[in-house]
Amino acid sequence: MPELLVDFITSLDGYAAADGWPGWWGFEGPEYLTWLAQQPEGEYTVLMGAVTYRLMSGFAEAGEEGTGQLADLPKIVFSNTLSEPLSWPNSRLVTGDAVEAVREMKSQGSQSMRTIGSLTLCRALLRAGLVDRFRVVVFPVITGKTGKERIYDGYPDVALEMIGSSTFDGRTQLLEYVPTLLTGPPNPAGDKG
Repeated sequence: MPELLVDFITSLDGYAAADGWPGWWGFEGPEYLTWLAQQPEGEYTVLMGAVTYRLMSGFAEAGEEGTGQLADLPKIVFSNTLSEPLSWPNSRLVTGDAVEAVREMKSQGSQSMRTIGSLTLCRALLRAGLVDRFRVVVFPVITGKTGKERIYDGYPDVALEMIGSSTFDGRTQLLEYVPTLLTGPPNPAGDKG
């Protein structure tokens, strides 16, 4: 069965973006950009919502570093507000229920998938129990005053089993987990609830 990877970049305090800050908060060092261009999930189909599509396709059109490789990847955009044709190459629009569409792609398809941004979509996919791996790249910045789009607001409780970690450029952390939805707080012995 294909894997579904939720993939986030975040400030240390859990924001997806911040007013007035550049992409990657201006901390995209050479090691991180090399990893981004060569990551093993490069062949995955990229899933996103309309807001992320507009943002990322705009970054790509502007030639922002690190977005070029996304043009060649297959992309599925879940939206009831966009219409075809989508301008970003290799993008396909899917309307209707994104969770049901992804559930069907996982059960009947062969291509693994990963998200990019799309906080609402990721939250819905996690709640539905469809996420196999959760990856977060934490940038060395706190954006308490200017931060926007708190990533984890509205999430269910989730236990995370760490399966990998890396440091880029001596400052940026990559953390990979297998998520397990919790029905309540874990018990004192540390077992999942």
